[in-house]
Amino acid sequence: MTSVKEQEAIKKLMVFLQEWDSTHKVARRRILDNFIKTNDGKTEPELELEFSQGASLFLARLTVWLRMTYTYSTCLNKLLKSIGIFLSAASGRRYLSEFLEIGGVLILLEILGLNHLTEENKRESVKLLQLVAGAGRKYKELICESYGVQSLAEFLATSNSAEAQEDVHILLDSLGRGNPKYQNQVYKGLVAVLSCASPQAQQLALQTLSIMQDVVGEAPSTLVEPLLGVLCSVHLEVQHEALQLLKALMARELRPALLKGLVALLTPPRKKAFTLCDQTDKGKSATPPPLPSNRSVSKHHSYLSNADPTALCPREPMLVHIQQAAAAKTIGILAKESAEVAEDLIQLKAVHGLMVAVGNLDHVASQRHASISLEYFVRTFPFVEEAVKNVLGHTLFQRFMDSPETWYTKVNSVQAEELASNTVDIPRDMARMQSS
Repeated sequence: MTSVKEQEAIKKLMVFLQEWDSTHKVARRRILDNFIKTNDGKTEPELELEFSQGASLFLARLTVWLRMTYTYSTCLNKLLKSIGIFLSAASGRRYLSEFLEIGGVLILLEILGLNHLTEENKRESVKLLQLVAGAGRKYKELICESYGVQSLAEFLATSNSAEAQEDVHILLDSLGRGNPKYQNQVYKGLVAVLSCASPQAQQLALQTLSIMQDVVGEAPSTLVEPLLGVLCSVHLEVQHEALQLLKALMARELRPALLKGLVALLTPPRKKAFTLCDQTDKGKSATPPPLPSNRSVSKHHSYLSNADPTALCPREPMLVHIQQAAAAKTIGILAKESAEVAEDLIQLKAVHGLMVAVGNLDHVASQRHASISLEYFVRTFPFVEEAVKNVLGHTLFQRFMDSPETWYTKVNSVQAEELASNTVDIPRDMARMQSS
């Protein structure tokens, strides 16, 4: 038999639930405010004590109301925060199970794709998904099976909130760890984000890709173009993260393709080039390829649906020059870290490309970075020194060796043309022979 005290507690719970069931949204908003204020951070036993062992009855009402109203944002932020109190409660795994049984993950992912909802509502949704993923591998798999990677990557790429993007980054990082069945899907989803117009999203995606590299192992060939593409970003933090990922990939099978691509960036076509571009970063971006999925993606999960659909447009010369400068800088850094990589670059005609970049009078950064990288090859490989000296002549070569960081400022238009049209071609395998 229940005691008088227990009967009073049950009666109090029933009154509370009846009030919830019978009131309109204004009163429910007040109830949610009070619930959040008095129960945030409570454990499962504490919540059960608060609700006379009937906390699940209130959670059920919250989830039903969420399912009925999430598309038109009735108290959505407060509703999600209230559900979060249950999902984050210590020892409250059963609350998570109850939330998932009503299709909670699908609802949270659907919220991310609703354009009329606020960024704050979507951020709360991401926080709940973090709680789900944090419960273990099978829950991470559930998110991925529910087209989670597609939805999260699209939100990361299109969100205007740096805080929300950081939360998505944390969630995708979590999905990429301890989730062997879907880690490659997460990796490829992040690769697709590189082609978006948001530098913040690009930076976060590159960070996670670098972290995941050791776990994933060999990277897909589809990474080459978007990774080299972000080198035209005017944001140095994006270029820095791209360099870190390039370093991690030098021990992988993708290295030859990446090095070949870097060298090609040193010699952009002189005529107006047509290429994929964006509007926001005034740099490379395009509608990215669809993300991988075990099943066909439903219509509301079309990837990066808000991206610029333009397929081809003229790229501004300055952006090509930024990419050229970044490639020149990257080539020097990669060469200094590995003699084998340096030898590969020589065979790919990097010396020729660096001299072309030094002759680019339209972009000082290209000249500076190319000159610094070229100096390393000249001082390390005698046959490169000889080839460069033949092009520059004794006087200009001496200026180069004396002050590689400033000598290009004294290069005139005739000399620049000679550099840009140089025909330096190191015989194949000479670097290997020299090294041996």
